[in-house]
Amino acid sequence: MTTKRFNRTQMALAGAAIVLLAAMALDTKVVVIGSAADVKEVKFEPKAFGAETFPKVQADVMARAVDATELATAIAADAKAAAAKYSTGGVFPVKLTGVVGEGKSGIYYVTADGLPADLKIRVQTGPAINGTELRDVTGKIAFSDFTNQIEYQDAGSAINNELKAEVLAKIDNSALTGKTVSVIGAFKLVNPKGWLITPVSLEVK
Repeated sequence: MTTKRFNRTQMALAGAAIVLLAAMALDTKVVVIGSAADVKEVKFEPKAFGAETFPKVQADVMARAVDATELATAIAADAKAAAAKYSTGGVFPVKLTGVVGEGKSGIYYVTADGLPADLKIRVQTGPAINGTELRDVTGKIAFSDFTNQIEYQDAGSAINNELKAEVLAKIDNSALTGKTVSVIGAFKLVNPKGWLITPVSLEVK
């Protein structure tokens, strides 16, 4: 009797093991390296993101940029209506031609014909480029595209860095005062009487 009970116990355990192995096999997915299922976590690379994204941002801003005189008139008349018509999330694409005035730390005043005398326009020329205007101006780069706030901030910095490499590195910003420049860029309407433009294009005449 003892031997029979022992054999039955062994058989039961063996059966349970077989059922367990079968269940594990059904729950196991075989992934072939290099196949579509072989998806690995991709680490965010700011430099690559900036190189890929800046040309798209630049093209978008240049296509939608509004003449500064038209924009200034609209903002003075009704800032909210102007934002609804011309901006994306409060960031305005703009273009102007004017004469560079005084500046420091890579930020210069620019005076353009046809603008109100009390409107102060400044343009960032580097080496430091502050703000996230270029990240936000298209409305196509969202926080949800990134893992966390750090990556989102790094994305903005990466686009700014590409601006410096592709546009601002080609000008001598130590000798801009008195020169005529054509600027296409973006700004946030923090102060209707003071625009700080981050350029995507800066041409010295």
